[in-house]
Amino acid sequence: MSNGSSSRSSSSFHFFAGMTSGIFSAVLLQPADLLKTRVQQSHQNTLLATIKLIASGPNPIQQFWRGTLPSTLRTGCGSAIYFSGLNALRRRVSEANILASDRAKTDGHSSTLPKLSNTANLATGAVARTWAGFLMMPITILKVRYESNLYAYSSLLSASRDIFRTEGFRGFFAGFGATAVRDAPYAGLYVLFYEQSKRRLSRLATTIEETASTSTASLSTSTSAGINFLSGVMAAGLGTTFTNPFDAIKTRIQLMPNRYANTIQAGKKMLREDGIRSFFDGLGIRIARKAISSALAWTVYEELIRRAEGRWREGIEEKV
Repeated sequence: MSNGSSSRSSSSFHFFAGMTSGIFSAVLLQPADLLKTRVQQSHQNTLLATIKLIASGPNPIQQFWRGTLPSTLRTGCGSAIYFSGLNALRRRVSEANILASDRAKTDGHSSTLPKLSNTANLATGAVARTWAGFLMMPITILKVRYESNLYAYSSLLSASRDIFRTEGFRGFFAGFGATAVRDAPYAGLYVLFYEQSKRRLSRLATTIEETASTSTASLSTSTSAGINFLSGVMAAGLGTTFTNPFDAIKTRIQLMPNRYANTIQAGKKMLREDGIRSFFDGLGIRIARKAISSALAWTVYEELIRRAEGRWREGIEEKV
């Protein structure tokens, strides 16, 4: 098979693996996303009070999963765009550095993805996430408003019509500045921390397996999945802490565009009216949600890629 065909097959693997992992984490963790939005929409809302309010209302189970459809569309499609875009960027950078690429092939590592320098991991993660965030911004607006209790939308179509009628086309991109300032460093830091953690844990696991007389050239599937999951948890926790202020600002702009016009004005207004603690509203639940969702998404994604590419190579070998 030609390199072009191989590249297309690889791209489709990453696209569908990213979509699958995104949908899985979105549906499972939608209640955490909804609670984060409710807590961030007003500094007066506490997590416990919000949970009690929803639980005491009608159809609590349905209410906790309110906004699942736009969340699934956003996370599923966004993850597909992000992972396939990130893979394409990382492949290009890896191919530009032949020595690094050759060395990566011989290292014991839990990942099947290209191994890059810290700077390259930071840059590729930031670029891929910003691009995916821009494309999915209209769905993000719908998702956030569905999750809040400030709007009573009955469908995505009615919500879209209302936003376009009251705010115009620009309404679908409200808060993109804060989103980009949040997502670019978060994604860059996440990929950096994630790859560093995997590298260190893989070396440790390889040493342990060699000591246990497990003479394998690579890590077992269960060990690799465990390393990827643990690395995802740690990377998400660190990246989330650094970027939460911009997430809080973004939520206010998207929910109340009449009060919060842009990132700088919203930041000043929040600081003046609610104090510096308002920038960290929802931090605890966002860390928990991000840690679990990112770990699940990356673990499922890498495992699907590992299996798909393994079967694809077997098929090629059989034809040869």
